[in-house]
Amino acid sequence: MKLFKATWQHIRRSPYQAMAAIAIMTLTLFVSGVFFLTAAGSSAILSYFESKPQITAFFTDEKKEAEIKTLEEKLQSTNQVASVKYVSKEEALAIYKEQNKNDPILLEMVTANILPASLEVSAKEAKVLGDLAKILQAEPGIQEVIYQKDVVDNLIAWTDAIRKIGIVFVGFLTLISLLIILTVIGMKIGLKKEEIEILKLIGASNWYIRLPFLLEGALYGLLAGLIAWFICLGLVLYINPQLSSFLVGIPVFSISPLFMLTFLGGLVLAGSLVGIFGSLMAVWRYLKA
Repeated sequence: MKLFKATWQHIRRSPYQAMAAIAIMTLTLFVSGVFFLTAAGSSAILSYFESKPQITAFFTDEKKEAEIKTLEEKLQSTNQVASVKYVSKEEALAIYKEQNKNDPILLEMVTANILPASLEVSAKEAKVLGDLAKILQAEPGIQEVIYQKDVVDNLIAWTDAIRKIGIVFVGFLTLISLLIILTVIGMKIGLKKEEIEILKLIGASNWYIRLPFLLEGALYGLLAGLIAWFICLGLVLYINPQLSSFLVGIPVFSISPLFMLTFLGGLVLAGSLVGIFGSLMAVWRYLKA
């Protein structure tokens, strides 16, 4: 209890320094949270496309079913295929009827004979789509091969760019936060120099003197994590309906209570660790003796 009382006295004696430390840590954690949510949203979109058949190969009428089975085995042998599904002419007609069940004129004009059989392929990783498409395009009896190359390639590029930029930017802000914590705690140690000397003279241990400063740094990080989480939560609640209406059917942000609680725990833990580490640097720098 004395430890918390001493920590509170440290903060109360210099509230503006404490506010500056919390503000810069809040900015760091908020930016980290935004990059994390953006990367999570991009990964969710990429996973959505990866879970769908990504390559569809349409066969000519001359292609025999036995040859298609051989092609399936050839694709499976690459170990890059998550699933392969053969769609016969009859199944293609059933799909067509389901998709156009409200337009009887279109149904009357189409029979199974004019629809091609096809093979729907899902890859384990989006980056191998091009290799699988080349295998199919080189196969005789293939009428057309279509796959979402541009969409997936752009998503991979965007996701990688967001992660790299986020790591650099968050790393830079974390460094600034550490320097601010080091400066604030260092100034407080300087102001309490005489008090610290008296504590040493009466036999106080080094850790008894250091712990209030470490707890103060952790408290800065905890408060900054909470504030950053509330700002991120407000941002997610504001933009999620608009993104959901724009990207119909694609889950962008999961805002389940468990996800947000886990996100809160991550921000608070990260903030506390930065605060403790910054305080440790200050204590090590100014309380060596």
